Amino acid sequence: MREEVAYIAYHFHWPLAEVLRLEHGERRVWVEEIAKINRAANRPAR
Repeated sequence: MREEVAYIAYHFHWPLAEVLRLEHGERRVWVEEIAKINRAANRPAR
């Protein structure tokens, strides 16, 4: 859980209390969305 919370808080700059209020499933959804953003941003330019 700490890893999820840190990941979301770091990337979206959300306060700890706000991230902790999310249900586990909702945190996992946000973690995956952040991962998609990171993959797209790190994709080589064509």
